[in-house]
Order: sequence, then structure tokens, then C-alpha cells
Amino acid sequence: MKALVTGGGGFLGLCITEQLLARGDTVRVFCRNRYQRLDKLCVETINGDVRNAAAVDAACARIDTVFHTAAVSGIWGPRKLFHEVNTVGTRNIVESCKKQGVTNLVYTSSPSVIYDGSEHKGGNESYSYPDRYLCHYPYSKALAEKSVLDANGIEGLATVSLRPHLIWGPRDNHLVPRLIRRARSGRLRRVGDGGNLVSMTYVENAAAAHLQAVDSLSTDSPVAGQAYFINESEPVKLWQWIDELLSLAGLPSIKKSISKEMAWRTGAVMEVLFWLFRIPSEPPMTRFLASQLSGSHFYDISKAQRDFDYQPIVSVEEGMQRLAPELKRLARQ
Repeated sequence: MKALVTGGGGFLGLCITEQLLARGDTVRVFCRNRYQRLDKLCVETINGDVRNAAAVDAACARIDTVFHTAAVSGIWGPRKLFHEVNTVGTRNIVESCKKQGVTNLVYTSSPSVIYDGSEHKGGNESYSYPDRYLCHYPYSKALAEKSVLDANGIEGLATVSLRPHLIWGPRDNHLVPRLIRRARSGRLRRVGDGGNLVSMTYVENAAAAHLQAVDSLSTDSPVAGQAYFINESEPVKLWQWIDELLSLAGLPSIKKSISKEMAWRTGAVMEVLFWLFRIPSEPPMTRFLASQLSGSHFYDISKAQRDFDYQPIVSVEEGMQRLAPELKRLARQ
């Protein structure tokens, strides 16, 4: 396989790159910055922005498979940025794939594309896109996912969209470091009663799902044109899992809490204030964050297991042990 990984220097993209190299595939990476880890892997790197159609065309030249992981994530920020990078950038990828004769496109989506603010217990791919979203990120990703799936079968291109939920593991530069920083500063609060169940995805399992999916992908396969939830088979109690992380980091468990209703109201007020006063930083609470931290949202992966034999390669227990040294380092910083 001659593969292109967009965002190949990022958390998930780097892991996909490593797994492709480990099995002997040829890999090119398209990303905005230089990364020492990529230099050490000796992969071809093209620096550019997915918003630049010409740069995307150059990255897709002489490639047969594209893994599109590059995106702007977050619960706050200007709509224009999310739309240009996530939606328009993905459309550039789709058009370049068709123009350059790419045969397979694997898109990294998110369960948030179907998240409507209510609890999802055992949700599956029959859930439709909601009419309204609580922040710009999921809306931009939903539009991007539609572009990818609508392109399936056009000019010989086979496409698939994967929705890994809450990716975690070593080298994470977002979720885990953020939790540790808040815990160390005493600003971390349990939201809700602490009993909510959520799906999680260890990063190597998320990467493996991308390879497993593409190995079954062709224009006439059942995988083509489909979206799939990707996560561990069993959900975890979110706040119990967070306490386990804190314990491995040598930090005390969370003692203080805030009700779901209070968090929602606080988030609504903060969103208005931050918007009115044009405060560029992210509010400490939003309605989306309140609902994510207090509600259950876990997903059924039987479709992925049936269609391309999705199999996690690392257990949750082993993943926690691999993460432990990093947690201790973060706690000391």
C-alpha cells in the first residue's frame, strides 16, 4: 500500500503511521508542522494545510490510500476555523482523491456528529444527524463525513468513515494532560452523580481499526460508503476511570462535585459572556461539556465487528499500565 496520512504528526495519525510502517506499507505524511518523531521514522513528509487545494493535490499524487485524520478539535472557537479546516479541508481531500486516482479513503470522524445532547446508551449507526449542535466542531465534522460517504463509488473511490470515541493513551496532548492539569490546580469537579457510562478507545486500537477497515475496503465491499463506531466493547464509568488515572499519577481522587443542572446553566451563561466580550480562550464550562461529563454515551461496535472484523489489539488494563509513566511525569510538571 502507498498510503497518505493527513495529520500524521498528531496523536492518532502518528499511531496509524507507525502501524502502517510496521507491516511494510509505504507512508507519506501531510501535516502543517515538522515533527521529530516523523523524522526519526524516516517517512516522506509534505508540509501544508488541508485548506490549500493545490497542496492537497500534491500530497495525494501517486497514492492509492488516504487516511484523513487532520482536523481542528475542541468545544469552543470561531465557526469559520472549524468549517474551513474540517469541512472544506475534507472536501479538498475528497476532490483530490478523485482527481489523483486514489482508490481508498478512510476518514476519521467522531461520535459527536450524531450527538444531540441527550444520553446515548448502546447507540448504533442508525442514529441520524441532529437538527442542531451544541458547538461548531461536531457540525463541521458531520458535514465532512457526509462529503466522504457521498463520494463513495465515484471515479473508483471507495470510502469509509470511522467514529472512535474518546481516544486516550500515551503521547496524548489534549485529554489526559488537561485532566491532570485541572486536578493539580484543584479545579477538577465531578459533574453529575458519577454513574455515567462512556465508551473509550485506546489509541492503538483506534489506529488498528483504520487498518482493519481499509483491508476490507473496496468499491464492492459492505464496508464501502459506511460509517462505524469504534471503541472498546464495554463502556467504563467515566469518573471512576478518571480517578484511576489520578491514582496512577499519584494524585488524590476527586472530592468536589457539581450537579448536571448547575453545570448546564453555568455553561450556558459562560458561553454568552465569552461571546459577548469576545474572550478568545475556552470557557471552563459549556453546555456541550456539561452534557458530555454528566451523561452516558456509549456505542455498539457490532457493525464494525461484523463487516471488517474490528478487534482491539490492546486491553484497557494494559493501556493503563502503558500510560502510567506519562501520568506520573505530567503530575510532576
